[in-house]
Amino acid sequence: MKITFAELISQNLPRTLVVHSLDQALYHVTVLIDDREVLLAEDNGKVFRRHSLQEVREILRLLPVERLSLRQQSAYDEMIGQPPRAGDNTLEVPLSIPAAGATTTRH
Repeated sequence: MKITFAELISQNLPRTLVVHSLDQALYHVTVLIDDREVLLAEDNGKVFRRHSLQEVREILRLLPVERLSLRQQSAYDEMIGQPPRAGDNTLEVPLSIPAAGATTTRH
C-alpha cells in the first residue's frame, strides 16, 4: 500500500516517518498509519526514492512530521557466508529535520 505526499498532507494525523536505507546510497520512506507502515509515493504514484539522505531530509521538512528515524538492516552476515542470525539486526536512529527555510552547508 502507498500514500502520496498530497494524501499525507490532507490527513490530519500525527506523522511518524521512517527513512529506510536500502543500499549505500538509496533511500525510501514509510509512514506509520494505524500501526502499519505505508510506503510514501510521489504525487504521480511512483515510490519516493532518493540517493541522498540529506535530500530526503530536505524534502520531508516541507511535511508536518512529528517523528523521523533512519532504519537499516545489515546484510553483512549473509555477504560473508554466515548463517542467518536468530535475532533481528535492525538499527534505527532518530533523525532531525532541517527547519523550513534553513540551508545546509556541505564541507
